[in-house]
Amino acid sequence: MHPQDTDIPNLVADMQHSVRAALAEDVGSGDITAQLIPADQRARARVITREDCTLCGRAWAEEVFRQLDPELRLEWHFEDGDKVPAESVIFELEGSARSILTGERTALNFLQTLSGTATTASQYATRAADTQIRILDTRKTIPGLRSAQKYAVLCGGCHNHRIGLYDAFLIKENHIAAAGGIDKAVAQARAIKPEALVEVEVENLEELKQALASGADVIMLDEFTDADTQAALSLARGKAKIEISGSVDSERLRQLAQLDVDYISSGSLTKHLRAIDLSLRIDL
Repeated sequence: MHPQDTDIPNLVADMQHSVRAALAEDVGSGDITAQLIPADQRARARVITREDCTLCGRAWAEEVFRQLDPELRLEWHFEDGDKVPAESVIFELEGSARSILTGERTALNFLQTLSGTATTASQYATRAADTQIRILDTRKTIPGLRSAQKYAVLCGGCHNHRIGLYDAFLIKENHIAAAGGIDKAVAQARAIKPEALVEVEVENLEELKQALASGADVIMLDEFTDADTQAALSLARGKAKIEISGSVDSERLRQLAQLDVDYISSGSLTKHLRAIDLSLRIDL
């Protein structure tokens, strides 16, 4: 997969901006340790994963070294979305030893973080592989890396919920109270942005009926029992999609698959990630 293959808005521009900010944060006025190395010293290096992972972040790593030194040459052995076994060489690079070492940490920070997100998403996607359920991410992302993590979720085989507050409505309890009811909130949403998806979170079957009557596209069930979930699915069939939100383990996923739920959204895809253990080894 490549960032240009997605519909995530401004992904490439966001990537370039994130890399620029990360390099400014790390390099500052200059890498004084790299100055220990002769300016004309060339080197080869290998980036290795110490654990199994789903790769993500190739374009971010490439952008780090492009911004630092366009003459560096990178050779990749895996693509974003590939399952990479532990101890594999992900990519090699050749060129200025100073440039390689200056960019090492920033490049690996992006690669290990986005690969951690993609690996978590891949685990969820595997759980849902034999079901009709689509696993969605949320807005619980690392600040400044929203579009990057949304891309990583796709690399892992899951799907994107709304990108931000601007592209879809998600009407929750406080919105409903402030707007004066579900019907008024949905009507106002249609007036503000008619083409946008409208989702309503409900806490009971009565609110579900109100959401259906209002014409909501998706209804999120908050803390419903299995019996009430089944009732909600029967009421909503052909009228709206049903989403369950929250952490779902393998057993719970099997139960929800039997109930024929449309979506499960989980903040764990992006907020509970563990960075993949990567290392760079240099050969002079």
